[in-house]
Amino acid sequence: MSSSKGRVRVVAVSMAAALTLGITACTAAATADPSSSTGLAVALGEAPNQDVVDLYTDRDTAVSAAVDALPQFVEKALDQTGVPGAQVAVVSNGQVVFDEGYGVRDVTTQEPVDVDTVFQIASLSKPLSSSIVAKAITDDPDLSWDDPVVAYLPDFTLRDPYVTEHGKIADFFSHRTGIPTGAGDDLEDIGFDADYILAHLDQVPLASFRDTYQYSNFGLTVGGEAVAASRGQTWAQTAQELLFEPLGMTSTTTLHEDYLAADDRAAMHARTGDGRYEQLFDRDADAEAPAGGVASTAGDIAKWMTMVLADGEVDGAQFIDPLVLAQTYSAHSITGGDAKNLTSRTSHYGFGTNVGATVTGRVNINHSGAFGWGAATNATMIPDLNLGIVVLTNGAPSGVPEAIVAEFVDLVQFGAETRPWLDLWPARFAEFSDPAGDLVGEEPPTDAAPTGPAGDYVGTYTSPYFGDFTVSEQNGILTGALGPDGGYTFELDPWDGDTLSFVPTGENALPGSLSSAVFVREGEQITGVTLTYFNTFPAPDQEPNGLGVFTRVG
Repeated sequence: MSSSKGRVRVVAVSMAAALTLGITACTAAATADPSSSTGLAVALGEAPNQDVVDLYTDRDTAVSAAVDALPQFVEKALDQTGVPGAQVAVVSNGQVVFDEGYGVRDVTTQEPVDVDTVFQIASLSKPLSSSIVAKAITDDPDLSWDDPVVAYLPDFTLRDPYVTEHGKIADFFSHRTGIPTGAGDDLEDIGFDADYILAHLDQVPLASFRDTYQYSNFGLTVGGEAVAASRGQTWAQTAQELLFEPLGMTSTTTLHEDYLAADDRAAMHARTGDGRYEQLFDRDADAEAPAGGVASTAGDIAKWMTMVLADGEVDGAQFIDPLVLAQTYSAHSITGGDAKNLTSRTSHYGFGTNVGATVTGRVNINHSGAFGWGAATNATMIPDLNLGIVVLTNGAPSGVPEAIVAEFVDLVQFGAETRPWLDLWPARFAEFSDPAGDLVGEEPPTDAAPTGPAGDYVGTYTSPYFGDFTVSEQNGILTGALGPDGGYTFELDPWDGDTLSFVPTGENALPGSLSSAVFVREGEQITGVTLTYFNTFPAPDQEPNGLGVFTRVG
């Protein structure tokens, strides 16, 4: 299947909440007799709006049976989809009751995944980062979710001065600043670091402030960097000091070099066909570390889930203020629902996490993560059951983590699956491996040729957002160069007159991508060029943003 647009490869996948999952303080106090009208048993909460459909059996038996079924289902998921490896952990009543590895960490070496294998977790970094901020607020009475980021990043600006002045840490962590989905991801793809990207977000057209949900990796990164700056630290130092070290998350890091230094690490695998995964890329997500740069193990994530499920306690002592933590897992943004359909259920986002509900009415906290270059993850917690599960995989977005979680939650609630999750979720994720660009699936004209000689296009072009784009020629072949020191290069091939073609590469432009470079000719002089792939953000249904329009300067 071809695609004319990129896909955001670091994702929340909030539909997981809508279909399968989903904090309340609901504690089942009693079980009502089955209603003669429904035949269902209801577990009564402390208030009527906390009532839930009862489990099919007692809680401990249900969890034990679901845990026993996990190995077979995980192995089936890997066999059916071709995903190379997985790591799964389950937390129940404050204890890690399951922690195992499956498959291989690298298809080229065939080394097995074990419980110590370190995985890149992509956007599962976001809820960890929200806990880091909650701990920072707990420790510093002068820090708050409601602080404007410019209080700590005074040089940071956005295109709208009002949003610059009033945008809170909370706004950036709940994706309601108006920064469009994918803004900054394109700069990261061509090699720019966090300093450059954050300094150029002021070029980005904004959606309505606090009125729209725009999932933004670099928006959340701004919030994290503001908190680190409030402490006079880097984000890596803040994360290590406030969360990873106190919780004993010894295999967890936000630095890509640490991940690469781990002897036991899961390589990334891109999907190159139906059931085929290859180790092709290395993904350095340091620029967006708070949003997608964490590497960890399922066992370490389980330690974090244990703390969250204990309302911020660690070993019986308060670690994070429960009221601050509760803000994190409250609904702050509406992420889904059909306003024209009264039966459509609304989904929500807290601070760095999805907040939803299972079909039995139990609130659930969850987040997925994905890199098109080869990582897919999910962590889900159901506080009412004091239960959490995390699935890490080293294959491109496949639906495998979501399917395993959905199966597990079904088995706990009903003793059987409600849907064929291994058929549903991979199909929903298939498009995440699509190539990107306006020329995907198109064949160049048989008489493809540029309007003028190669020398017409040679020169330097500039964009306030991307910086310089240089075109050079050697032996009749045109090469374009973007990014720091012109390190992101591609050939420009004839297509149709002054429209040339090029192959974009990166996390948001997977193998098979193809796009147009539309040069502007005034008389005999080329005066500018639009790089079409770089003129929209890498998310579905984005309109041209004008950022990929370059003016010739030399």
